Amino acid sequence: MAIHKILLVDDSPTERHFLNSLLSKQGYQVVLAENGEEAMVKAKQEKPDLIIMDVVMPGLNGFQATRAITKDEETKHIPVIMCTTKGQETDKVWAMRQGAKDYVTKPVDQAELLNKIAALG
Repeated sequence: MAIHKILLVDDSPTERHFLNSLLSKQGYQVVLAENGEEAMVKAKQEKPDLIIMDVVMPGLNGFQATRAITKDEETKHIPVIMCTTKGQETDKVWAMRQGAKDYVTKPVDQAELLNKIAALG
C-alpha cells in the first residue's frame, strides 16, 4: 500500500510544524491533530495511509489513542508509528502491544523516519 496521506498527531506546535514541513517536502499530504481525541476523529474522517503519533499529550495519550485506533474496525488497518521523547525499551514494547507498527524517538532523525515510512508503504 503506497503512503500518500499521513495523520500527524502531536500537541507541540513546534513538532507539528517541523514534521509537517519534512513530510510535505517529501510529497506527503499531511493532516494535523493536536491530541488523541482529535486523532481518533480524523483517522475516521480522513482515512490516512499512516498515523505518526506522539505519546505524551493532554487528555488521551498516544498509547491510548493508538490502542483505540488499532482496535476499531474502521481504522485498524492504518499503521501507526509512535514518535516520542520516551526512549526506554519498555516504552517501545508497550507501544507495539498497543498496536503500533514502529517507533522513533525525538529529536527525530529525518532519514530514519522517512525510511520507516517507506518500509510501511
